[in-house]
Amino acid sequence: MPGWSCLVTGAGGFLGQRIVQMLVQEKELQEVRVLYRTFSPKHKEELSKLQTKAKVTVLRGDIVDAQFLRRACQGMSVIIHTAAALDIAGFLPRQTILDVNVKGTQLLLDACVEASVPAFIYSSSTGVAGPNSYKETILNDREEEHRESTWSNPYPYSKRMAEKAVLAANGSILKNGGTLHTCALRLPFIYGEESQIISTMVNTALKNNSIIKRHATFSIANPVYVGNAAWAHILAARGLRDPEKSQSIQGQFYYISDDTPHQSYDDLNYTLSKEWGFCLDSSWSLPLPLLYWLAFLLETVSFLLRPFYNYRPPFNRFMVTILNSVFTISYKKAQRDLGYEPLVSWEEAKQKTSEWIGTLVEQHRETLDTKSQ
Repeated sequence: MPGWSCLVTGAGGFLGQRIVQMLVQEKELQEVRVLYRTFSPKHKEELSKLQTKAKVTVLRGDIVDAQFLRRACQGMSVIIHTAAALDIAGFLPRQTILDVNVKGTQLLLDACVEASVPAFIYSSSTGVAGPNSYKETILNDREEEHRESTWSNPYPYSKRMAEKAVLAANGSILKNGGTLHTCALRLPFIYGEESQIISTMVNTALKNNSIIKRHATFSIANPVYVGNAAWAHILAARGLRDPEKSQSIQGQFYYISDDTPHQSYDDLNYTLSKEWGFCLDSSWSLPLPLLYWLAFLLETVSFLLRPFYNYRPPFNRFMVTILNSVFTISYKKAQRDLGYEPLVSWEEAKQKTSEWIGTLVEQHRETLDTKSQ
């Protein structure tokens, strides 16, 4: 395969950073363009650590800026689209989420056609498939089941619409007469070093005598380590560029997970942090049906107050459902078509994440020491 180039959107994000770190090691990669909405000193530091012969070009702009996207796509061979507004709690305005996740994705697809970029990989979510009820039990779900989320909440709805647009664009005729080939990778909860969600959990627990609040006691899920999630994107990029493999990948979506044990999100948090003295809250919690109907009540109050006051409930029915459902997936299709095997074992992923949590604990202690002086 000849020299190639790649644009990564959301390059400053948890997943995007890992993809870039792996991508620059790829053979014959001539240029990687990294798209940031905001480019911080920390992002600059991370890029300076990259050891690569490929040219690294930093682009700052908005995913809903059509002109910017057209310029960004010029001369690229592959687009890896990870930029997204992630919000299951309902704190962001609905239109913001739809603009970023749906409009932004469509504008990027349009820019691909205009710039004649032949390959497009979309970072999707298992949330596009469900769960639709906390009463459902879905074990080792496969792509052939074609499950679909029925939630109207902006996050699952927008990711579902964006994925549909990406897969529908497969086979589009490019401006130079070529053909656009697309695929989507459906990712569950991603954990690992630098996870903002885990960082928030740790810092909240440290202010609460190292007690982790329970939010997802009833769930059984199979989260994926960030390094393995990123690796799947690299394999998808290789596959879409390989004439022999591409035929079976075009227009397809793939579940991506790894060998992380199926467990509740609360248990995962505890397992990753227990070495540092963290423990799960042992106090009584509301039964799940009651929690669900309380969420419904809070949503109703929010709706009724909307003409006078913008009340954002602390949780909603979608959040309660997704955090407390039995929903696991199989990655056998990705094994078959992409040649995907997890790069990092559960034991190694656990150790790396736990060591990073240890640095957060140390930073917290140093902050307390500084305040006490």
